[in-house]
Parts: sequence; structure tokens; C-alpha cells
Amino acid sequence: MAEEVDYYALLGIDRTATAEEIASAYRKTARKYHPDLNPGDEEAVEKFKLCAEAFEVLKDPEKKEIYDRYGKAGLDRNGGGPAFQDVGDIFGAFGDLFGDFFGGGGRSSGARQGADVRCGVTLDLHEAAKGVSKEIKFRRHEVCKTCGGSGVKPGTKPEVCKYCGGRGRVQQSTGIFSIQTTCPKCGGRGTVIEQPCVDCRGSGLTSKEVTLEVRIPAGVDSGVRLRIQGEGDRSPNGGPSGDCYVFIQIKKHPLFRREGQDLICQIPIGYAQAALGAEIEVPTLDGVEKIKIPAGTQNGEIIRLKGRGMPIPRRNFAGDLLIQVVIEVPTKIKPEHEAILRKLAEYEGDSVLKGRKSFSANLKQFVKDFFPEKKNPKQTDEKEKSDK
Repeated sequence: MAEEVDYYALLGIDRTATAEEIASAYRKTARKYHPDLNPGDEEAVEKFKLCAEAFEVLKDPEKKEIYDRYGKAGLDRNGGGPAFQDVGDIFGAFGDLFGDFFGGGGRSSGARQGADVRCGVTLDLHEAAKGVSKEIKFRRHEVCKTCGGSGVKPGTKPEVCKYCGGRGRVQQSTGIFSIQTTCPKCGGRGTVIEQPCVDCRGSGLTSKEVTLEVRIPAGVDSGVRLRIQGEGDRSPNGGPSGDCYVFIQIKKHPLFRREGQDLICQIPIGYAQAALGAEIEVPTLDGVEKIKIPAGTQNGEIIRLKGRGMPIPRRNFAGDLLIQVVIEVPTKIKPEHEAILRKLAEYEGDSVLKGRKSFSANLKQFVKDFFPEKKNPKQTDEKEKSDK
């Protein structure tokens, strides 16, 4: 297995680098390994691809956050990893950037990739835990049927841009580099539309609602983004389609609180159950189960059920279910219950728990050390009577 490349080390930047610093480092590194400057050097081509992968991830705040926490494996799990197959894909994605420095426009056929689209889907906790297929609806741009994506009125043709001569770029030479910039007249298309299509207004695309079914893996959390490759906007001139990104939102559960892959559930019990121990029913993702509460359980204690939490996506293990005990004190009690509690209070007064003895002793020492002038009122009254 090849060693995973550190994107930050590859670009020669720190993890705290700003967006401008990341872009600047990418330009510098990509220039070093650019195929035009390293003809026949396959190692340089691979480094050039890796630089593009690094830039694609680090320039995107969401992808960068996932990469910082989980590495490239985290991107692959969430469908956000780079998808460059060859150098042509890189020029398609960053054509303008390369055109400014390397003459990348000569490599591109002019067919640009369609834009990415996004949509959201809401799941309940059980759907997120088990995995589910969901129907999603979103709008994307399809190739206009009236003009076939040309953007021109049927029966007419685009005219060659006179400013760039149909090349889509204007070129200058400086030193060893051939600097090209996108043609300001045609926007890089090489043609100008004088009579636009009335349906798409010259864009070559029309908006359409799309319905798809997507399989959501078990264990996803709110904020996770799933990538459906090739389901984004279509390219009007034959380029690859964009991608569709599905953003996951998990609804709040009435019983469980999620922390990472662990679930926390607070279970109320009575004083007698905590003191004497009990067997109680608790909810789990698989239904209601019985667990034992040990005698002497304290308020806030946690009973851990291993592997009963949320599954980790594409792994064979899960988090834990944490049962947190909350001892409830009744606000209203029946007379017979009150009588029993008063008897218990009298009994505890004769046999105080060690913890209470410790607190009482500490309290007396605290008063003695910090408030020596404070005297017991009863003792003061007795002293005054004896003086008289």
C-alpha cells in the first residue's frame, strides 16, 4: 500500500494557511511539476495530479475540515475525495488558473464541466443508524432541447469571435512562459452568439427538476455530505457533468442525545431503586431491554452498553449506548410514604454515612479556620448568664 501523501507538506504550507496562501502555494508547486515544463517525466505528471488533489481539498472549507480530522480516508467515506483521472480533468477544473501561467487553454477542448448542485435530506435517528434509501428532488440545468446546447436561435449559427480569432484566449509571451488569458469578448468559447435561443436565452441550458433515489450508509451524522457523481448540471458543450452533493440533517430524538458515535440516554429512577438496586427497562436502537441497576448507584452515574450506539460508516463496529441514571425526588408524597421517610431520617441521624461525616467535619474545620470570631449563640447566652 502506498504511503498517504500529506497535502500540506506537498504544497509546503502550514495547517493554518489562509485561502490566499493555499492558492499561491498551489500555483508555485503546480508550476514546478507542470507537464509542459517537464516533457516525458511521468513522475512530474503524478506530482502535478497530487498538487491538484491537494488544492481541490484544501480550498474547500468543508473538505479541509474533514481532511484535518480524518485524513484522505475521511474524504473517501464522505464522498468528498478528489476525482481527477488525468491531466485533462485538472485543466477542465482549473482552466482559468492554468491559462494565466502555462497556456493551459491549448490543452482544453473548450468543453467545461457542468456546475455542481446541492440538496438536503432529513433523517430520523433510526434511519441514520440502520442506513436507508431516500428519494431526493433537486433542480439542475439540462442541455436545451430547442438549440441542442448551442445557445443560438434554431436556423442560425454562432459567429467566430473576432477578438481572439476563435481560440477563446489571448496570448502573450514573457520569459520562458506563454501567458494566456480568457478572451474578454467571448468568455473563452471562441464564438459569439448574435441571435440567442429564446428558450435558454443563449446559455444552452434550461432548468429541470430531477428525482433520484440515493442510498445513505448507516451511521451518518448531521453535516455529512454525500457525493453523487455526474448528477449535477450538464455541460452545454459536451464536457463532463457536475456532481450532486446531498447534505444530511438528523432530527432531534426525544430520548437519545448523540455525541459522535455514542448515544446518551437519561433514565429516571427512584431513591429506593438507587439504594437497593433494581432491574429496569431502557430504550435501545433495537427496542426496549432490561438492565440491572447496582445497589448504591449515585445520581449521574453511567452504565455503558458497549457497541449499542451509532455504527461508524463503512466499519464493522459502533459506538456505545450510555445510560445515565437520574435519581428523581418526588414533589408530592403520600402520608404513609412521608412517615417512612421520617423514620429513615431519624435512623440516618443516628448512623450518618461516612461521606456526610466527612463533609460535617470539613465544615466545622472551615468555620474554625476562617471565622474564629464566630461563636455558638447558645454558648454565648450561657456565658452571659453566669457572668450575671
